[in-house]
Amino acid sequence: MTQPPAGGDTGTPGDPNPQPPPVGGTPPGPAPAAGPPPYPSDTPPRKRPAVLIVSLVLAAAVVLCGGGGTAAFLALRNSEDGQGAKEPQVAVDGFLKAVYQERDPEKAATFVCSAARDDEKIAAKVTEVREYVAQYQNPRFRWPTPTVDNQTGDRATVSARVTMTTADEKVAEQALRFTVVRKTGWWVCEVG
Repeated sequence: MTQPPAGGDTGTPGDPNPQPPPVGGTPPGPAPAAGPPPYPSDTPPRKRPAVLIVSLVLAAAVVLCGGGGTAAFLALRNSEDGQGAKEPQVAVDGFLKAVYQERDPEKAATFVCSAARDDEKIAAKVTEVREYVAQYQNPRFRWPTPTVDNQTGDRATVSARVTMTTADEKVAEQALRFTVVRKTGWWVCEVG
């Protein structure tokens, strides 16, 4: 009779029914694999990218909010390059004086809001008044204090009646209506 190897299965090699090892003993060699091998203990387990993803999302949010806030500030800020008038009728009165009495397009532009400020159109209007003045003897322009017809928040409608009187007693009148807006002050934005 032959003796089984120490600590091994009993029976003959190639036996389809090997007998279990004796109680208290462990078979030599590796245990049979029941699933994937475990991680080696000398390498640390891989960290999940959650911290990295959260950090990137947070950084992107800060950049977008900061960039969006800056863009909104630049787009919505009061882009008027002056103080504007204290009252709507004061803006209209200043505009009328610059156009009809002083005939100064640069000064007239200082009463016009930046959205409507077109130096060529303002200069054309002043030139039109100059040509009109050249046709008459010593014309004078006057108007009563402009009247605020309607004011809601930062927008007002102001009317004025401009009267031209000449030395030879000719009289002409023109009714004007202005849309005036408040930003850094009151500005003329439309004349009709």
